[in-house]
Amino acid sequence: MTAERETEVLAAVLQLLHEVGYEGLTMDAVATRARCGKATLYRQWRGKPGLVAAALNASRPDGFGQVDTGSLRGDLLVILTAMANKAADETVLISGLARAMLLDKELASTLRETLVVPQDAMLAAIVDRAVARGELPARPAATAWLGQLVFGSVLCRPLLQDEYADDVYLVRFLDEALLPALLHS
Repeated sequence: MTAERETEVLAAVLQLLHEVGYEGLTMDAVATRARCGKATLYRQWRGKPGLVAAALNASRPDGFGQVDTGSLRGDLLVILTAMANKAADETVLISGLARAMLLDKELASTLRETLVVPQDAMLAAIVDRAVARGELPARPAATAWLGQLVFGSVLCRPLLQDEYADDVYLVRFLDEALLPALLHS
């Protein structure tokens, strides 16, 4: 499968996820929407969890894993801003997937392996660079919670404050909660 064709298929998966959620997504529907055979989908991604993980991974902002502004705050700000730019579109989708992960252990494992583990490694690398630059004396204990803090800040705002996480909210979160947790732990 060419890179262009793969992009088309993964875009079809995201469209369907937004329309029908994970539970309503079928390989038949993807094959129809993407104009390809089901066998092609299974051969390339082995099943629905792998296909969904690939689609989510492909939809990350360009350079998301390559962030290096030269400062801890700058790196985290780039990540949070990228998340804020997608929050309104993606929060409902991610919330639905979170529910599906509770019910489907294969999906949960696949998404953790494909998305969560690399995200946590990227966030830890940001902290490690801050340590190497002297911004932090050592890797803070809060590093272990960084992924949950960042991800949770985006997902919880609509539930608790009836608004999506925007730039203003996430800059306040960065300056008032995230950086203090890292700098003082």
